[in-house]
Amino acid sequence: MDQATPQEKNFFGTSENAVKSQIWIAVSVYVLVAIMKKRLNLQESLYTILQILSVTVFEKTESFQLVTDRDYKAELCAASKQLKLFD
Repeated sequence: MDQATPQEKNFFGTSENAVKSQIWIAVSVYVLVAIMKKRLNLQESLYTILQILSVTVFEKTESFQLVTDRDYKAELCAASKQLKLFD
């Protein structure tokens, strides 16, 4: 039987500056997703949220709606006490 080889992770650039930049970007994304998870009180794991965001990066959908079954804009409009002038 063939064993599946683990997916290799490579840096896009190999200079010291490129590697440092990529590490800082990865850490920043992880922290931002952790903040999003906490503020939106999401039950999904950070890994799951990161996977969802990685495959939907170019979709025009609210991040909150991607990781939940709720419609974020509908909840905002329902909670708003201001008049809605435009749709």
